[in-house]
This record gives sequence, C-alpha cells and structure tokens, in this order.
Amino acid sequence: MNASDQVIAYAEADFSSGDHSFVERLLELIDHFCSTLPPGSLILDLGCGPGNISERLAACLPLSEVIGIDGASSMISMANQKLFCRRPAITNLNYQLVDLSHYCLDDIQDIKGASVIVSNSFLHHLHAPQTLWASVKQLSAPNALMLHRDLRRPSNELEVDALCDRYVSEAPSVLQRDFRASLKAAFTVDEVSEQLELAGLSQFKVKEIGDRYLEVCGWW
Repeated sequence: MNASDQVIAYAEADFSSGDHSFVERLLELIDHFCSTLPPGSLILDLGCGPGNISERLAACLPLSEVIGIDGASSMISMANQKLFCRRPAITNLNYQLVDLSHYCLDDIQDIKGASVIVSNSFLHHLHAPQTLWASVKQLSAPNALMLHRDLRRPSNELEVDALCDRYVSEAPSVLQRDFRASLKAAFTVDEVSEQLELAGLSQFKVKEIGDRYLEVCGWW
C-alpha cells in the first residue's frame, strides 16, 4: 500500500477504537497466560502500516522491544515521522521495511526470536496467506504468543453492502473502496483454520469477533 492517497487516508483515519480493542485483547492474553513479559522481550507487529498499534504496544509494554514491520516504504516513512514526534516518550519502538513475501528471514536475525507476534488486518493483503504463518514459525521464540485479527469475508454481496453502509459510509472514498475490496479479499473462519492446519499450527484458535472480524490466537 504505497499509493499516496491511501497512505494519507489511513494515517488520518480514526482507528483508535479498534486499535485500543486489539491491544486490550493482547494484554488480556498476556495476563491470562503468563501474567507479564520478561524485560527485553521482542514484540513484532507484522504489517504495521503507519504504526498505530505498534505505538500503543510500546507505550503499554515499555520494558519490551517493539518492532513494526511493513512492506510498503511509504507506510514505514509515515510511521517513522509519527515516532519522531513521540520521542523521547517512546524509546522502545523501531520500524523495519520488510516484505515478508520476498525476504529470506534467515538473513534478518534482529527480528527473530520474538516473544509476541501480532498482526491486525494484514492477512487479507497477502497474495499467499501461508506467508504469514510461515513467517510466524520462523520469527518466533519457543512458546511465543500470537494474536492476529483480520476482516472476515461476508457470505454475499448484500452483507458487503450492509457493512460498508454501517462502517464507512461517511469515510473518504479511498477508504470506502479499500474496505469493500478488503471484505471481498478476506477469509472465512473455516478457510483460516485450513491454512493453520496446513502450516502445522492447528493449536491456534480461530473465532469470529463481532460482525466483521476473525481472531487467531495461541502459543507457538
């Protein structure tokens, strides 16, 4: 997502409610499974975009090292501009330009061994969804915590229309267009379960969230 109109629209859009919900869910999982993360734990935000969630993670978990990863140079540039304005309040966050579909992850040692790997609305952007699950396996430390949230594909065009009317009817045209395209490109719970089975990650749980999302979480 390098088009200038897309980058500006996503940077200016208010996703705070969803971002807050995502981070709260991660903190809930951490509290439930391990109560706290050891100092220096590496957290990866895959497909971080302009860094909204990465910033929240860094602020909520200041003893951890957070790295936001995205394959779009314009998104990483925007994220770094925002981070520059937040320093020195946030010092445990960095961004890297990495296209997971093309990089050899064995050559990127500083983003391996993550204790937590997250992504938000990233899976449906991938032409080959196994890219995400293969990356998770390569980048995680033993017993790493995973949380991935994405849109869930509606069953028909009428549902697509209803969701667009409900959530983006007053949004800029580029966001309306992208939301509709993303809904159609997204996966169902059954499809993601099949992806995880193929990747050898069937221990991850997949469930529906609200009227348009699905969630994948578990320990690797």
